[in-house]
Amino acid sequence: MYGIMRELLFRLPPETAHSLTLSGLDMAGKVGLLQALVSKPKPLPTKVMGLEFPNPVGLAAGLDKNADHLDALGALGFGFIEVGTVTPLAQPGNPKPRMFRLPDHSAIINRMGFNNHGLEHLLDQVDKRRYAGVLGINVGKNKATPNEESESDYRKGIAAVYSRADYITVNVSSPNTPGLRDLQFGDSLKSLMHAIKDEQARCEKEHGQYVPLAVKIAPDMDDDGVRFVANALKASGLDGVIATNTTISREAVAAGHRYADEAGGLSGAPVRASSTRVIQALYAELGESLPIIGVGGITDGDSAAEKIRAGAKLVQIYTGFIYRGPALIRESVNAIRRLT
Repeated sequence: MYGIMRELLFRLPPETAHSLTLSGLDMAGKVGLLQALVSKPKPLPTKVMGLEFPNPVGLAAGLDKNADHLDALGALGFGFIEVGTVTPLAQPGNPKPRMFRLPDHSAIINRMGFNNHGLEHLLDQVDKRRYAGVLGINVGKNKATPNEESESDYRKGIAAVYSRADYITVNVSSPNTPGLRDLQFGDSLKSLMHAIKDEQARCEKEHGQYVPLAVKIAPDMDDDGVRFVANALKASGLDGVIATNTTISREAVAAGHRYADEAGGLSGAPVRASSTRVIQALYAELGESLPIIGVGGITDGDSAAEKIRAGAKLVQIYTGFIYRGPALIRESVNAIRRLT
């Protein structure tokens, strides 16, 4: 059934299809169709960052930027859902078109640019949810905020979502906000890690609860870069790392492809190898001291299990979910189950 729906949806512009699909899921959830049509995976309890996950397969940030569809997505069997990226102020993102499908590569290129309705809207939606599962909230900085002032935006985001999130992700790796990835390196990273840990400590004291913090990194760094990030994470005392975001590389896209020269982040099957390489390199440095959430190129059960074998404790899907639908959740959980 999903294959037929996808064929029809793929005849529409990507953003139009995205909106229609999410609206359709909302409607189906309200009348009970999702529960009747979707076969959820059997539980595979997993404890990471002090949190209990019903299974280790989550939804990556970006699909539900504004937390508008939590109840419907929560009915599909995910072990956790991450919403965002949300910025302190609403922003429209980059001009359209800004999303491109590459079906022959099971991939997507996007240059959305952190388009979202801002913190106030997201918090309103989170407060209205019936979804009771594990919720991650991914925070970023506004495009207009200079890098040297980025700490302020991240502090605002953490402070605002702290009492609603089960964990918080700091996004420093989207390729679609100019200069953002510079925050992953050198003194910029160390300074940012210090600032967000300081904000976490302040919020813990204010709210009387500890909410884990993770940072999301890019796949486009060499081994030296991964080692630097790993050491900075260990020194900072952060609670987790998400590896990885989309890639700016086009090496895995066929030469001459109509979208090969489109700017933006490439996700889906072509990022599988680079994401797994980064996970392996991180695990070599971190071992069991800091949990890794693996994301990038998960299109079937084997690629989900591959991330776990590389050192990840949890995985997230996005592009593979668009191409495969809810069946990918169950398939991934079952493949990971076979590793235990």
